[in-house]
Amino acid sequence: GKKSLRQRVVDELKHYYHGFHLLWIDTKVAARMVWRLLHGQVLTRRERRRLLRTCADLFRLVPFLVFVIVPFMEFLLPVFLKLFPDMLPSTFETESKKEEKLKKKLNARLELAKFLRETIAEMAKRNKADTG
Repeated sequence: GKKSLRQRVVDELKHYYHGFHLLWIDTKVAARMVWRLLHGQVLTRRERRRLLRTCADLFRLVPFLVFVIVPFMEFLLPVFLKLFPDMLPSTFETESKKEEKLKKKLNARLELAKFLRETIAEMAKRNKADTG
């Protein structure tokens, strides 16, 4: 069934609360990683990726906060998200958006693999024709 307006507003507020909470946790973890880096320790590849993602999220947070702070600007947020889909920090993404990104990435990889397979087959035909 369709949710009431009040329930949709409550769900959106919960979504943003959880997003900010996750971003806060990621920021604390990233600060610890930076502290470790400053003291000469080496980060693993996974830690380095998480640190980069958190820093990118913090930079994305600045334009996002404009929509939250300015009154009635949040009504324009869906329009800007259509124009700039990567504007939201990663902690604010819904599961459907994550799945959509994964599907796009998978399709791009499949297209690349198909292209490479066709290229290799063409090169094999040329080499066979040259030697034969």
